[in-house]
Amino acid sequence: MGRNLQNGDRLRPVDLARGHGLSTQAVRNYEAAGILPAAGRTPHGYRTYTSLHASALRAFLALVPGHGHRTAASIMRAVNRGAVDEAFRLIDESHAQLLDDRRTLRAVESALRDLEPTMAPGHGAGPELAVVPGAGGTFIGPLAGQLGIRPATLRKWERAGLVRPRRDPRTGYRVYDEADVRDARLAHQLRRGGYLLEQIAPLIVQVRAAGGLEPLEAALRDWHGRLSARGRRMLTGAAELEAYLRAAGGVNQAAVQPT
Repeated sequence: MGRNLQNGDRLRPVDLARGHGLSTQAVRNYEAAGILPAAGRTPHGYRTYTSLHASALRAFLALVPGHGHRTAASIMRAVNRGAVDEAFRLIDESHAQLLDDRRTLRAVESALRDLEPTMAPGHGAGPELAVVPGAGGTFIGPLAGQLGIRPATLRKWERAGLVRPRRDPRTGYRVYDEADVRDARLAHQLRRGGYLLEQIAPLIVQVRAAGGLEPLEAALRDWHGRLSARGRRMLTGAAELEAYLRAAGGVNQAAVQPT
Protein backbone atom coordinates (compact mmCIF):
# COMPACT_ATOMS: atom_id res chain seq x y z
CA MET A 1 0.00 0.00 0.00
CA GLY A 2 2.02 2.97 -1.25
CA ARG A 3 1.24 6.39 -2.56
CA ASN A 4 -1.36 5.09 -4.98
CA LEU A 5 -3.53 4.25 -1.94
CA GLN A 6 -3.63 7.78 -0.54
CA ASN A 7 -6.93 9.57 -0.77
CA GLY A 8 -9.02 12.21 0.92
CA ASP A 9 -7.96 15.62 2.17
CA ARG A 10 -4.29 16.39 2.50
CA LEU A 11 -2.87 16.51 6.00
CA ARG A 12 0.39 18.07 7.06
CA PRO A 13 2.66 16.02 9.35
CA VAL A 14 1.81 18.38 12.20
CA ASP A 15 -1.93 17.80 11.62
CA LEU A 16 -1.51 14.04 11.81
CA ALA A 17 0.75 14.32 14.85
CA ARG A 18 -1.43 16.68 16.87
CA GLY A 19 -4.54 14.67 16.12
CA HIS A 20 -3.00 11.68 17.90
CA GLY A 21 -0.95 13.37 20.61
CA LEU A 22 2.35 12.65 18.89
CA SER A 23 5.34 14.61 17.70
CA THR A 24 5.92 15.13 14.00
CA GLN A 25 9.15 13.18 14.36
CA ALA A 26 7.21 10.19 15.70
CA VAL A 27 4.96 10.30 12.64
CA ARG A 28 8.00 10.42 10.34
CA ASN A 29 9.54 7.52 12.26
CA TYR A 30 6.38 5.45 11.88
CA GLU A 31 6.38 6.10 8.16
CA ALA A 32 10.06 5.17 7.87
CA ALA A 33 9.37 1.96 9.80
CA GLY A 34 6.58 0.96 7.40
CA ILE A 35 3.86 1.35 10.01
CA LEU A 36 2.27 4.06 7.85
CA PRO A 37 2.00 4.00 4.06
CA ALA A 38 4.55 6.16 2.27
CA ALA A 39 3.63 9.85 2.32
CA GLY A 40 3.00 11.90 -0.77
CA ARG A 41 5.24 14.85 -1.58
CA THR A 42 4.48 18.39 -2.65
CA PRO A 43 6.39 19.92 -5.57
CA HIS A 44 8.69 21.42 -2.93
CA GLY A 45 9.34 18.03 -1.32
CA TYR A 46 7.16 18.39 1.77
CA ARG A 47 5.35 15.33 3.08
CA THR A 48 1.59 15.17 2.76
CA TYR A 49 -0.66 12.67 4.47
CA THR A 50 -4.29 11.73 3.99
CA SER A 51 -7.21 10.26 5.88
CA LEU A 52 -5.80 6.83 5.00
CA HIS A 53 -2.64 7.63 6.94
CA ALA A 54 -4.76 8.82 9.84
CA SER A 55 -6.64 5.50 9.77
CA ALA A 56 -3.36 3.56 9.70
CA LEU A 57 -2.05 5.52 12.67
CA ARG A 58 -5.26 4.92 14.64
CA ALA A 59 -5.01 1.21 13.90
CA PHE A 60 -1.41 1.02 15.04
CA LEU A 61 -1.99 2.97 18.25
CA ALA A 62 -5.02 0.78 19.02
CA LEU A 63 -3.06 -2.43 18.39
CA VAL A 64 -0.16 -1.53 20.70
CA PRO A 65 -1.96 -1.95 24.09
CA GLY A 66 -3.18 -5.46 23.26
CA HIS A 67 -0.31 -6.83 21.20
CA GLY A 68 2.72 -4.81 22.25
CA HIS A 69 4.69 -2.30 20.19
CA ARG A 70 6.81 -4.82 18.28
CA THR A 71 3.94 -7.07 17.22
CA ALA A 72 1.69 -4.11 16.39
CA ALA A 73 4.43 -2.68 14.18
CA SER A 74 4.90 -6.05 12.46
CA ILE A 75 1.15 -6.31 11.84
CA MET A 76 1.03 -2.87 10.23
CA ARG A 77 4.11 -3.51 8.10
CA ALA A 78 2.59 -6.74 6.84
CA VAL A 79 -0.68 -5.00 5.96
CA ASN A 80 1.09 -2.14 4.21
CA ARG A 81 3.09 -4.45 1.98
CA GLY A 82 -0.03 -6.42 1.10
CA ALA A 83 0.75 -9.49 3.24
CA VAL A 84 -2.58 -9.48 5.05
CA ASP A 85 -2.43 -13.21 5.85
CA GLU A 86 0.87 -12.61 7.63
CA ALA A 87 -0.79 -9.86 9.67
CA PHE A 88 -3.61 -12.22 10.62
CA ARG A 89 -1.07 -14.88 11.65
CA LEU A 90 0.62 -12.41 13.99
CA ILE A 91 -2.75 -11.53 15.49
CA ASP A 92 -3.56 -15.22 15.93
CA GLU A 93 -0.27 -15.72 17.76
CA SER A 94 -1.11 -12.93 20.19
CA HIS A 95 -4.51 -14.46 20.87
CA ALA A 96 -2.89 -17.86 21.37
CA GLN A 97 -0.50 -16.31 23.88
CA LEU A 98 -3.41 -14.74 25.73
CA LEU A 99 -5.17 -18.10 25.84
CA ASP A 100 -1.99 -19.73 27.14
CA ASP A 101 -1.72 -17.07 29.83
CA ARG A 102 -5.31 -17.79 30.88
CA ARG A 103 -4.54 -21.50 31.09
CA THR A 104 -1.47 -20.78 33.19
CA LEU A 105 -3.55 -18.65 35.54
CA ARG A 106 -6.11 -21.44 35.92
CA ALA A 107 -3.30 -23.92 36.59
CA VAL A 108 -1.85 -21.68 39.29
CA GLU A 109 -5.27 -21.25 40.91
CA SER A 110 -5.85 -25.00 40.80
CA ALA A 111 -2.42 -25.65 42.30
CA LEU A 112 -3.06 -23.14 45.08
CA ARG A 113 -6.41 -24.76 45.89
CA ASP A 114 -4.66 -28.11 46.16
CA LEU A 115 -2.13 -26.57 48.51
CA GLU A 116 -4.62 -24.85 50.83
CA PRO A 117 -5.33 -27.83 53.12
CA THR A 118 -1.63 -28.57 53.67
CA MET A 119 -0.65 -24.93 54.03
CA ALA A 120 -3.50 -23.95 56.38
CA PRO A 121 -2.47 -22.32 59.70
CA GLY A 122 -1.69 -24.91 62.35
CA HIS A 123 -1.51 -27.76 59.86
CA GLY A 124 2.25 -27.97 59.98
CA ALA A 125 4.53 -29.70 57.55
CA GLY A 126 2.78 -33.06 57.91
CA PRO A 127 3.81 -36.28 59.67
CA GLU A 128 5.84 -37.48 56.69
CA LEU A 129 8.32 -34.59 56.93
CA ALA A 130 11.28 -35.10 59.22
CA VAL A 131 11.98 -31.87 61.05
CA VAL A 132 15.62 -30.99 61.50
CA PRO A 133 16.23 -30.53 65.25
CA GLY A 134 16.77 -26.88 66.07
CA ALA A 135 16.73 -25.91 62.41
CA GLY A 136 13.01 -25.70 61.64
CA GLY A 137 13.04 -27.48 58.30
CA THR A 138 13.11 -30.80 56.49
CA PHE A 139 15.72 -32.70 54.53
CA ILE A 140 15.55 -33.51 50.83
CA GLY A 141 14.69 -37.20 51.26
CA PRO A 142 11.53 -36.79 53.35
CA LEU A 143 10.29 -33.94 51.16
CA ALA A 144 10.88 -35.90 47.97
CA GLY A 145 9.14 -38.90 49.52
CA GLN A 146 6.06 -36.89 50.46
CA LEU A 147 5.80 -35.43 46.97
CA GLY A 148 6.38 -38.80 45.32
CA ILE A 149 9.42 -37.63 43.38
CA ARG A 150 13.13 -38.39 43.46
CA PRO A 151 15.61 -36.24 45.38
CA ALA A 152 17.35 -35.65 42.05
CA THR A 153 14.18 -33.89 40.86
CA LEU A 154 14.32 -31.48 43.79
CA ARG A 155 17.95 -30.77 43.01
CA LYS A 156 16.98 -30.05 39.40
CA TRP A 157 14.25 -27.68 40.62
CA GLU A 158 16.82 -25.96 42.79
CA ARG A 159 19.08 -25.34 39.78
CA ALA A 160 16.04 -23.89 37.95
CA GLY A 161 15.33 -21.54 40.88
CA LEU A 162 12.04 -23.17 41.91
CA VAL A 163 13.24 -23.98 45.44
CA ARG A 164 16.01 -22.34 47.46
CA PRO A 165 16.98 -24.61 50.36
CA ARG A 166 19.69 -23.53 52.74
CA ARG A 167 22.54 -25.75 53.87
CA ASP A 168 22.83 -27.11 57.39
CA PRO A 169 26.12 -25.67 58.71
CA ARG A 170 26.99 -28.92 60.52
CA THR A 171 26.19 -31.50 57.88
CA GLY A 172 26.02 -29.52 54.62
CA TYR A 173 22.67 -31.16 53.88
CA ARG A 174 19.94 -29.22 52.15
CA VAL A 175 17.27 -27.93 54.54
CA TYR A 176 13.83 -26.93 53.22
CA ASP A 177 11.90 -24.47 55.38
CA GLU A 178 8.15 -23.82 55.24
CA ALA A 179 8.40 -21.50 52.23
CA ASP A 180 10.55 -24.03 50.37
CA VAL A 181 8.01 -26.78 51.05
CA ARG A 182 5.25 -24.50 49.75
CA ASP A 183 7.24 -23.71 46.59
CA ALA A 184 8.04 -27.40 46.05
CA ARG A 185 4.36 -28.35 46.38
CA LEU A 186 3.34 -25.61 43.94
CA ALA A 187 6.04 -26.64 41.46
CA HIS A 188 4.92 -30.26 41.75
CA GLN A 189 1.31 -29.37 40.99
CA LEU A 190 2.28 -27.30 37.97
CA ARG A 191 4.62 -29.99 36.64
CA ARG A 192 1.75 -32.46 36.92
CA GLY A 193 -0.25 -30.00 34.82
CA GLY A 194 2.36 -30.22 32.06
CA TYR A 195 4.13 -26.92 32.64
CA LEU A 196 7.83 -26.55 31.92
CA LEU A 197 10.34 -25.43 34.53
CA GLU A 198 10.94 -22.16 32.71
CA GLN A 199 7.20 -21.48 32.80
CA ILE A 200 6.95 -22.30 36.50
CA ALA A 201 9.91 -20.24 37.70
CA PRO A 202 8.29 -16.79 37.24
CA LEU A 203 5.15 -18.00 39.01
CA ILE A 204 7.18 -19.14 42.01
CA VAL A 205 8.78 -15.69 42.04
CA GLN A 206 5.31 -14.15 42.26
CA VAL A 207 4.42 -16.35 45.23
CA ARG A 208 7.61 -15.33 47.01
CA ALA A 209 7.08 -11.65 46.23
CA ALA A 210 3.54 -11.85 47.59
CA GLY A 211 4.84 -13.34 50.85
CA GLY A 212 2.85 -16.54 50.61
CA LEU A 213 -0.34 -17.97 49.20
CA GLU A 214 -2.89 -15.74 50.94
CA PRO A 215 -1.45 -12.40 49.78
CA LEU A 216 -1.17 -13.89 46.29
CA GLU A 217 -4.97 -13.84 45.99
CA ALA A 218 -4.83 -10.10 45.32
CA ALA A 219 -2.16 -10.69 42.69
CA LEU A 220 -4.35 -13.33 41.06
CA ARG A 221 -7.31 -10.94 40.95
CA ASP A 222 -5.04 -8.35 39.37
CA TRP A 223 -3.82 -10.99 36.91
CA HIS A 224 -7.43 -11.77 35.95
CA GLY A 225 -8.09 -8.05 35.44
CA ARG A 226 -5.02 -7.55 33.30
CA LEU A 227 -5.88 -10.50 31.07
CA SER A 228 -9.45 -9.25 30.63
CA ALA A 229 -8.20 -5.75 29.84
CA ARG A 230 -5.75 -7.16 27.31
CA GLY A 231 -8.54 -9.09 25.63
CA ARG A 232 -10.67 -5.95 25.31
CA ARG A 233 -7.71 -3.98 23.94
CA MET A 234 -7.24 -6.65 21.31
CA LEU A 235 -10.87 -6.17 20.30
CA THR A 236 -10.37 -2.41 20.06
CA GLY A 237 -7.26 -2.93 17.96
CA ALA A 238 -9.09 -5.37 15.69
CA ALA A 239 -11.88 -2.86 15.09
CA GLU A 240 -9.45 -0.09 14.10
CA LEU A 241 -7.45 -2.46 11.90
CA GLU A 242 -10.63 -3.57 10.15
CA ALA A 243 -11.50 0.08 9.50
CA TYR A 244 -8.06 0.62 8.01
CA LEU A 245 -8.33 -2.49 5.84
CA ARG A 246 -11.69 -1.30 4.56
CA ALA A 247 -10.31 2.15 3.77
CA ALA A 248 -7.29 0.72 1.98
CA GLY A 249 -9.39 -1.92 0.23
CA GLY A 250 -11.77 0.70 -1.06
CA VAL A 251 -8.92 2.53 -2.74
CA ASN A 252 -7.50 -0.68 -4.16
CA GLN A 253 -10.84 -2.29 -5.06
CA ALA A 254 -10.33 -1.98 -8.81
CA ALA A 255 -7.19 -4.06 -8.59
CA VAL A 256 -9.04 -7.06 -7.19
CA GLN A 257 -12.16 -6.95 -9.36
CA PRO A 258 -12.57 -10.09 -11.55
CA THR A 259 -12.13 -9.56 -15.26
